[in-house]
Amino acid sequence: MTDFLLELRSEEIPARMQAKAREDLARLFAAELAKAGLTAGAGVTYATPRRLTLILRDLPQATEAVAEEVKGPRASAPPQALEGFLRKTGLTREQLTERDGVLYAVTEKPGRATADVLAETIPAVIRAFPWPKSMRWGAASLSTESLRWVRPLQGIVALFGDQVVPVTIAGVESGAATLGHRFHHPGSITIGSAADYVEKLRACHVIVDQDERAAIIRDRAAALAAEAGLVLVEDEGLVAENAGLTEWPVPLLGRFDAEFLSVPPEVIQLTARVNQKYFVCRDAAGTLANAFVCTANIVAHDGGAKIVEGNRKVLAARLSDARFFYDTDLKVPLEDQAQKLDRIVFHEKLGTVADKVERVAKLAKWLVEEGVIKPSPRRGEGLGEGQVSHREPGLDEETKHLAQQAYRAAKLAKADLVTGMVGEFPELQGLMGGYYAAAQREDEAVANAIRDHYKPVGQGDDVPTDPVTVAVALADKLDSLQQFFAIGHAPTGSKDPFALRRSALGVIRLITGNGLRYRVPADLLDFFADRLKVQQREAGVRHDLIDAVFALGGEDDLVRLLARVHALQSFVGTDDGANLLAGYKRAANILKKEGVAADAPPAKQTLSYTPEKDEAALIAALDAAEPAAAQAIAREDFEGAMAALATLRAPIDAFFDSVTVNDADPQKRTDRLNLLAWVRAAVHKVADFSRIEG
Repeated sequence: MTDFLLELRSEEIPARMQAKAREDLARLFAAELAKAGLTAGAGVTYATPRRLTLILRDLPQATEAVAEEVKGPRASAPPQALEGFLRKTGLTREQLTERDGVLYAVTEKPGRATADVLAETIPAVIRAFPWPKSMRWGAASLSTESLRWVRPLQGIVALFGDQVVPVTIAGVESGAATLGHRFHHPGSITIGSAADYVEKLRACHVIVDQDERAAIIRDRAAALAAEAGLVLVEDEGLVAENAGLTEWPVPLLGRFDAEFLSVPPEVIQLTARVNQKYFVCRDAAGTLANAFVCTANIVAHDGGAKIVEGNRKVLAARLSDARFFYDTDLKVPLEDQAQKLDRIVFHEKLGTVADKVERVAKLAKWLVEEGVIKPSPRRGEGLGEGQVSHREPGLDEETKHLAQQAYRAAKLAKADLVTGMVGEFPELQGLMGGYYAAAQREDEAVANAIRDHYKPVGQGDDVPTDPVTVAVALADKLDSLQQFFAIGHAPTGSKDPFALRRSALGVIRLITGNGLRYRVPADLLDFFADRLKVQQREAGVRHDLIDAVFALGGEDDLVRLLARVHALQSFVGTDDGANLLAGYKRAANILKKEGVAADAPPAKQTLSYTPEKDEAALIAALDAAEPAAAQAIAREDFEGAMAALATLRAPIDAFFDSVTVNDADPQKRTDRLNLLAWVRAAVHKVADFSRIEG
């Protein structure tokens, strides 16, 4: 068995493309080799800014011979059919194989040298490579048939064992030579085989393993911060990006002017991260420090002093811009900024952002006035500047105050979209509005609601709990859902251009996380049911139980629904629940077979005969359990409803053990089917057990 090494060296490969390129290289190579009947024992891929590498272990020296079989006509077919098949295969009649009256052309395909297969595979993979962006170069680029690569391809190392696999692609010939680090070892290196590739390059200041480079950056950056009495702000995305920008990473710590700390810390962190790929640090108290960690690609003779100073100057220029945006934005009241929102189109059928703001503000206020969102015990601060108290009849002062705060926050929530800072960093929308609102002496709850009204954004994001924030966040997401559904833009398949699935998940988390009693609009209920299954699956809740509760119809309160689902999941996990489910399904199957409709369960009936012992026991149990379950459900005691149903388990088991449903007496048969329908109806007061798996 022999190892294979392929290195494709080019000009700089963007860091964001490297991980996918490694996956694609392994995938394409495996697919091409499989066509030839080759499978490697193991494989590994590497990526640096200048090279993409694949190593395959334990390839055989040659492929095995295989027999290829082509089905032909029947032996009794007309001569013309036989002659056509012989011409197609190039065989004679005597060379065909007959089996079950059918002729086959069986040919032996000889094995091939693996090196020959690799020589064909390399160009095929390179030409089929799916770079998200690629280019042509040189004189050949005048032709659309010329090679496309992420950046100009400069070298190919292709070794099977210690032998070069000869290929030529776009004028680049394969060999055993590559280049080391651009500055520390720019000369040629001869690779002996896959076995010495990693270490030879390491000796020439190239660490080919991206995971090793990432570990160096992560560990050294944290150590530098600790040596300075600081804590590194962890950022795995930035670690990966710096690993993709360097072949010999050297983290260095620098300082910037402390005066820039007057700018919000998120702005500083984003400026350092997005523009310069720097890490930031916090002090022991958790406050952002005037320190950064950059990652050099060389070992400098002065220990990196000049590199740090150069990076400090560049960062200072960026932070100066950020401070200018911040100071300029602060001079304009958010109310004045909000007036500009009528210049931004939200959607051609839904008007401007100003139109959306007005809808959201009214909805946020309504959510409070209708009691969906209630004041917290701590509420009672005075109105912020510019606020007017509307005295709606029938509302207490705290509710009126909360409604006005929600309205005010919603009216200002999108104002930062027209600020210079958010124009530069769209990721800061909401956050900057919160800072500006606080600086302009808006009520603290209003400022916090502006800051957090987009939350929760993802599954790991915190769910707001402050009533003002909840009102605005919920109204914002509900408005998007209702408006886009109204104009026929519900998500389809994998397409969700307006992120409505994310909005629905946000609504679900806001409602369930805060215990809000909100009735989901009927036209959104099915959509919410699907999203609820996705969200609850991660929490370990079975989707079939959600189906079982939704199937009852009329359940549009998510908090109540989930309480019922959780009680149901606990119940079906018990012996009583599992056995009741089995008994229910037996009853339902009999009723279905006998054509007794499920949508019109009969009322309790008086039997026309003296029931058998176990039949009477089931009737008595139903007499007690059905009203008990119904009363428990009415007071939303779903555990109590399940406990009432649990009393049916033993009587149902005994009934099926001793009573014949399909009795010869037609009246008994009818009455007993009615009794089973009563069982089904009683169980369906809790959930549609027919939807439960198992």
